[in-house]
Amino acid sequence: MANKLGIDLGGTKIEAIIINDQFQVLKRKRVPTLREEGYEAILGRISQLAKEMIAYGDIQGPVGLCTPGAIDFQSGTLKNSNTVCLIGQPIQKDLESIVDLPVVLENDANCFALAEATLGAAKKHGVVFGVILGTGCGGGIVINKNIHRGPNHIAGEWGHHVLYQGGRDCYCGNKGCTEAYISGTALESEWKSLSGKFDRVTDIIDNNLYKDHPEWKTNFIHNFGLALANVLDIFDPDAVVIGGGLSKLDLLYNEGKEAVYQSTFSDKMVTPILKNQLGDSAGVFGAAMLGDIS
Repeated sequence: MANKLGIDLGGTKIEAIIINDQFQVLKRKRVPTLREEGYEAILGRISQLAKEMIAYGDIQGPVGLCTPGAIDFQSGTLKNSNTVCLIGQPIQKDLESIVDLPVVLENDANCFALAEATLGAAKKHGVVFGVILGTGCGGGIVINKNIHRGPNHIAGEWGHHVLYQGGRDCYCGNKGCTEAYISGTALESEWKSLSGKFDRVTDIIDNNLYKDHPEWKTNFIHNFGLALANVLDIFDPDAVVIGGGLSKLDLLYNEGKEAVYQSTFSDKMVTPILKNQLGDSAGVFGAAMLGDIS
């Protein structure tokens, strides 16, 4: 019975977890990322945390490392990371050389989907689409408890399918991407253009601020429904699980769900759209499982 180590490298925190074969947590620790200090400092904190956990848990196998951003699996480097100093850095190889164990690098949305499909809200389902809806708009596909990456390693990237041809600029270089309309960043920018004020999406909804500009909520629900319906029409998963900061919004599971169902090809939809059960720990649980599936 081998213990497993997973590390979640986020923009504000680095979390490590040791689990056993029954997915029981043996040890957990968080430290700040402090990304303003640069790559070498972050690598040092990850390494120190990893060494401590490896010694504690007698880790013999691969170390799972998940982080936001697109991953170049040939070079083990990151692209489009929200921690800019990590972009292009050989973090996988650098960490391997320090801890003297294999490191499996994976996108955080894939780890989220894996954890929720194995331990969380979708554990009774075989084909799962995991959505991260927060600062960005990411996704991962898990089939029978295994991550489906695709030959180009872009499976599940629904945030960059075009919702409106020739629409808003997206940081990826395209126009009209889903992320440019329903990510937290896009929604808050739209709200500021309407109201002249900056408010968090959760505050706009929870405090009914949108009543002063009802078109904001109408657009949000419509675009969410249209974007996710496009995925369901093509992929038709057994379940959808939503994570990220916006997953706390109850309207996604009633008004949002209805908007999805109304936009799909099927007259009667049975696919559940579920709120995550593991919260912000889903990524680190998924990371710890990577050694078993990679």
